[in-house]
Amino acid sequence: MNSSDTTLVDRVLAGDRRALARVISIIEDESGSELVRALSSGTGHAYRIGVTGSPGAGKSTLVDKMTTELRTAGKTVGIIAIDPSSAFTGGAVLGDRVRMQVHAEDTGVFIRSMATRGYLGGLTRTTDEVALVMDAAGFDVVLIETVGVGQDEVDVVRTADVVVVTLAPQLGDDVQVLKAGIMEIGDVFVVNKSDLDGADRAKASIEAMLALQSFSKDEWCPPVLLSVATSGHGVGELLETIDRFRGQSVKHTSQHRRFHYRVRLREILGRRFSEYIEKDLLEPSELDTMLHRIETRDLNLYSAVDEIMERALKTERKS
Repeated sequence: MNSSDTTLVDRVLAGDRRALARVISIIEDESGSELVRALSSGTGHAYRIGVTGSPGAGKSTLVDKMTTELRTAGKTVGIIAIDPSSAFTGGAVLGDRVRMQVHAEDTGVFIRSMATRGYLGGLTRTTDEVALVMDAAGFDVVLIETVGVGQDEVDVVRTADVVVVTLAPQLGDDVQVLKAGIMEIGDVFVVNKSDLDGADRAKASIEAMLALQSFSKDEWCPPVLLSVATSGHGVGELLETIDRFRGQSVKHTSQHRRFHYRVRLREILGRRFSEYIEKDLLEPSELDTMLHRIETRDLNLYSAVDEIMERALKTERKS
């Protein structure tokens, strides 16, 4: 790591917001592994709250009001807002940043909108690294708002310490959530826009589904709360519930983080190995030749992988 990077690391650890923004930009370009490695020793303080749910449920407004409550309590807040990618530029639409402008001048809040860039799962490929850097910068809480998710876009469970699933009545959420994989990742469920008709029915539907699951006496049973984020109603209760979860789920958090590290280790290993294969092991034309052989049925995918693995292992043994 060069002296410029060392300076950046020191500035981030000191809470410098400009340095933080610079490091995040480098990470988004997927060239910040050395910076992340250097900053890792300064992490472990921030509590990560994931806010997910379907489009139109009011996630951004809820995150905005949660931030207000957390700041009133004296907590510093980093926000990672995942926006859909623009079909024309590939960048984030930045809708979440616009909705949170009330916090723009607050030095205790740092907002970063990130484009999905085609990555599925409700997050981006570098969300975890960005959360880690915000942790290193000294934030007490990191709020991670996913892009509007479907039934299987549940990557937030691998990144956040607690997952808040947000839904709203009259959007079909009370039906969708009952058949969705997202039902299984929520630590707290929030029926937002509860001033609309159908809120009580949605709440009862989720509670009925949770009642079918077997929770031990010492296990956390996800509560179902009502909120109206536009007015702030229910936001205080939500944060109190998250605090209770945090206090009662120390063992769960440890197991969850171990699971998270296992998944991330596999992801990073897979990405690094793929880069090694394409950049160092194979000649530029070899991959195209192999793909052509697969296309013409002269070679199948599994045999291609075996060939590459055997060659990689031989190369490693020689070195």
